[in-house]
Parts: sequence; structure tokens; C-alpha cells
Amino acid sequence: MLECGMLKRDREALRRHSAVLCDDLVVDELFIQSLQAEAILTGNMAEKIMAQQTSRARSWQLLLLLPKRGPNAFRSFCSALQVTEQQHLCDLLTQSPENDGRETHVDAEEEAEGQAGRPMERTEKKRERFVNSSLPFPTQEEIATKRVRTHESMEFSLDADSPINTPVLPCIPDFYVSHCKQSYRMNSSPRGFALVISNVTFDSCAAPDLDPRKGGEVDDEVLRKVFTELDYIVSTHRDLTAQSMRACIKTFCNRTEHRTVDSCVVCLLSHGVEGAIYGTDGQLLPLEWVFEAFDNAHCPLLQNKPKMFFIQACRGDEMDCGVEQIDGPVRTCSPSCEQRDAGREGQGDADSRQRGDMGTPRIKLPQRSDMICGFASLKGQRICTAAMRNTKRGSWFIQEINTALRLHARDTHLADILVQVNSRIKEREGYAPGTAHHRCKEMSEFTSSLCKDLYLFPKYQPQY
Repeated sequence: MLECGMLKRDREALRRHSAVLCDDLVVDELFIQSLQAEAILTGNMAEKIMAQQTSRARSWQLLLLLPKRGPNAFRSFCSALQVTEQQHLCDLLTQSPENDGRETHVDAEEEAEGQAGRPMERTEKKRERFVNSSLPFPTQEEIATKRVRTHESMEFSLDADSPINTPVLPCIPDFYVSHCKQSYRMNSSPRGFALVISNVTFDSCAAPDLDPRKGGEVDDEVLRKVFTELDYIVSTHRDLTAQSMRACIKTFCNRTEHRTVDSCVVCLLSHGVEGAIYGTDGQLLPLEWVFEAFDNAHCPLLQNKPKMFFIQACRGDEMDCGVEQIDGPVRTCSPSCEQRDAGREGQGDADSRQRGDMGTPRIKLPQRSDMICGFASLKGQRICTAAMRNTKRGSWFIQEINTALRLHARDTHLADILVQVNSRIKEREGYAPGTAHHRCKEMSEFTSSLCKDLYLFPKYQPQY
């Protein structure tokens, strides 16, 4: 019988195996985001779960919510188990009740063997004990300690143990058909070319004040993997001087293959100041020069095609210590952003018609258009802030870009993905007791001169 909540058989499966789930289930950020992507959990529910102080308390809170989240909640829960490499729990939940009975019998035999001198795991004892329990879930006092993770999180209730590597979720044909007409063309294979320049180690003589960007090597590998899965041909360059960065970008802009693809991606990762990033020699490369290199005049093969930029660099040395929220809504409004020098509109047909001897006038484009750029840190009128980086997991901004693209690129246009990234960055908080970085904050932003929706339509190729 179909009920408003979870199907009875699925509810029973959760109840039968609740003890094992409480013992073994790891509820981390990726797990929660997978359930949010399927609309099983709301944002408030996700925050409530992740606010729990211990891992077992998060599992307990999730198991209490799941049966009330509709008939698809069980399927989505199992899918999240697979995504987070907890297949053994998915197999346990989806086995038939008959197998459950056999498993209980085996556990009883193992317990008898354990009494003869072979110790038995506590979770196996509990599995048998709760198979026929009438309780919806075991009491919290009976929840065993979870398996130990390899690394403790360096940030406040936010990080998984490493950048997520779940496959990019594919776009479904129906979504492509319903959204392709109002969006940028995005069906070439490859989708385009991606350039990643990552400066990690700096010349100690030429740039003595620029420390190594520990964790930067994680970022460029994360970007290489995610954009490769999104069907981009990625070229990665490490530790370039400012002049070498210019040469590399010029070579990339001049690729004749841009003619046959639908977009491009440029990722620049280094130390920086407002409006520029550092080469390994301590010289600055102005971002204005970078954007100009890809504008409609200097890179005609990418005219009318979306050009995506991701800048992981500080825009100043001021650390954002955050402020205490006193009153008002939970979510505050972000400062508005505009695309700098997006170009001016053409002067119109009247101007063109003055030269009748020139034949049919060409369509004019603004100097700069069809660009979107995500910045790791905020530029304001009075403050330019530092970007935060975890030495083991990479920068906050790149972590969130990676997660959002993998989980949401299938049905979310890039501007909204960057809004999601802003939201996640806003929630993050440094955890380094006794240092100036403890409880530090960061705020990302993006600028856009896109003229259409930009969907990446991952792993979908139209059939002609």
C-alpha cells in the first residue's frame, strides 16, 4: 500500500538493519549533498544533521528523518550509499527478507563459535539482536562507535576526508531537449578546451615573500579530473613565471581547434592581489589582460561561445574574521556583481547604412561578452579579502566548485552553480584553535556577461 511516507517494505528494511546502520554508516558532506540533489532533504534538514556533534548522532538524525521523506527516499538513500562507497550497506538493505533470516542464523552460529574462544564483533551481535525488534530504531545508548576516519576534518563540520570523486552525474535526454533551445549550444565532443595554470612553488630569491601554496597541487588535479569528465580536453601547467603565463595563455587563445568546439575553460591558481595574480618570479599578471585575450576582438574563434574562468587567488591580504549575526534573516543578501568592461552595444543599423558601398553590414558584437568568472574571494569598495586553502584537501573554493559540478551540472546552469558555491563558502569556517585562522571566513563571488543559460549537459550527446 502506497503511503505518504516511505513504503512499508523499505521502512521495515531500515528498521531491521538499524543497528548496523548506526554502527557503520558514515554521513559526510557528500552523502548529504547526494540526498539534497534528489530533493530528499531540505537545506534546513541538512544543516540540522551536519550540526550534530558526533558522526553517530548525524546518522541517528538522518535515520529518524528518512521514513518521512516519501516513497523515493529509500532508493535515493541506497544511491547515496553507492556514491559514497558504502556498497556493503546498500547490499544489506536491498537483500531479500529470506536472506535476512539466513544471515541471522549464521550470526547465531558465529556467536556460538565465539563462546568457544573466537571473539565476535559487536556489530554482528547487534545485527541479530535487532532483526525482530519492535523498536523503530535502537536507543542511542546502544550505538557503537563508528569506524575511525583516516584524517580528522580541519574545518568546522564541512570537509570530507578528501575531494569527492563520485562520477559526474549525467544529464538525461528529456532535460536536454527541454532546455537546449534557450541555452548556449553545448553538444560538441569535446565540449571545449580547458587551461589550468597552477603556481604552487615560488622562486625564493625573486619572490621571498610568497610562500609555497601547500594543497595547490590537489586543486589542479581536482580540476583536471572534473573537467575531463565534463568532456573537456585539459592542459595543466605548473609553476610558471608571469611571462610564461602570458605565453601559455596566448598559445591557448590561438588554438585553431576552438573553431569546432562550443566553449572554453580557464583556471588560474596562484597568490594574488586585487586585479592580478603572481607568477613564480613574483611578477604580476593583470587579470584585465587575461580577459582581454579572450574578448571578441582578440579571440574571434570563441565569439558567441561561453568562456568560463575560475580564479583561485587572494584579492588582498585582509583576513575575513566574520561578524556575529544579531538579527534579520538567516540568509543575507550578497553584494551585487557586474562584469567589468562587458563592452558597449553597437551604434545601430543607421550608422552602418551610411556606408552603402560596403555592402551588407556585419553584425557587431560588444568588445567583451559571453564570459563568466568565479572568484575565490570577495572584492569590495573598502576591503579585498584572502582566499582560504586547506593544505591537505586544497582550497575551499575549488573543493566547492568540484562538488557542485559533479552533483549539479546535469540540471543546473553555471550561474546557479556558482550561487550554490557562494552559499557553501559562506557556511564554511576555519578550524585552527590558537591561531588567527580559527573561525575565519571567506566569501566567493562571480561576475557574468553571459547572454543565455549555460548548461554543460554532461555525458549527453544528441543523436542526429
